[in-house]
Amino acid sequence: MTTLLIRPDDKTVTITVQQRTLRAPQDAFRILTPIDLPTVFRPVFPFPGISGVKNQTEAWDHAGPRRNPQFDDGSQADEELTEYTPGSSFAYQLTNFTNILSRLAAGVRGEFNVNPDGEPPRLEWRLDFMKGSSHGTTFPLSA
Repeated sequence: MTTLLIRPDDKTVTITVQQRTLRAPQDAFRILTPIDLPTVFRPVFPFPGISGVKNQTEAWDHAGPRRNPQFDDGSQADEELTEYTPGSSFAYQLTNFTNILSRLAAGVRGEFNVNPDGEPPRLEWRLDFMKGSSHGTTFPLSA
């Protein structure tokens, strides 16, 4: 069973991006789920982009698969798909960054939702950042 990075009582820094889409909810989800990470995550100074993915254990279509995104500075992270609801949402967590991100976050929980709450449907991408660790102990970020 997966140990979730962020517990209900943890304080995190959250970024939420929302956008309406002209696609039907199920079509938007089908396009988003197998997303090509290097196409989407380009470098933005001072952060590296993603150049590829290694060690993917299974198809990215259910909770449980793991993989290692490779950053274009030669570093990597561990990623696991932690939740998957076909047609509407998925969540993942990134941990064990080996680059500058390790100084900023012990990990990140990401969640994509396709919300048919009007026309056109709304896409939501939420990122929760957990502060970096010190001596093996993780400390939540102040709100």
